[in-house]
Amino acid sequence: MSVHHLFKAFSLLLMLAFAAGAQANPQYRLSSGDVIKISVFGEPDLSFEEIRLNDAGTFSYPFLGAIEAKDKTAADIERIITERLKADGYLVDPRVSVAVSTYREFYISGEVKAPGGYPYQPGLTLDRAIALAGGLTERASTKRITIARGTGESRASEKATLDTLVKPGDTITIDQGFF
Repeated sequence: MSVHHLFKAFSLLLMLAFAAGAQANPQYRLSSGDVIKISVFGEPDLSFEEIRLNDAGTFSYPFLGAIEAKDKTAADIERIITERLKADGYLVDPRVSVAVSTYREFYISGEVKAPGGYPYQPGLTLDRAIALAGGLTERASTKRITIARGTGESRASEKATLDTLVKPGDTITIDQGFF
């Protein structure tokens, strides 16, 4: 097998592995602050390790301009880029892969030692989020915890327990206990 064929085979394997990683959470909806990785097979000038979505949930892509990513999945973005690269005549058969490389932060406030924003990690539970924030203060109540989820008019607060799963963009509030 020639070096050229080995390179192609290796590149294809990397692309498949990358695509499998992109499907780790196929229902995840993108929003501002997320960082995505875009690979276009055989097109290094159209492939990017890190693209951070701006406050409006969009990003700029070569030849295509602004792409609206807010509330879309990685698969949706793959499809949009593929279709537009084809339709605009830039590539005949583009093979595009998109994955979330860094999720947007969650925020924790109230009775924790280090309130603030922290990077989300898949599978993150509230007790681990509290640990990231330095732990609870002496006055904290583990029974009076709320999480605000969603954006705009769809934002809602709910009671939470230590095993509640945290989502990117969540705002967690730990209230004081009564002695």
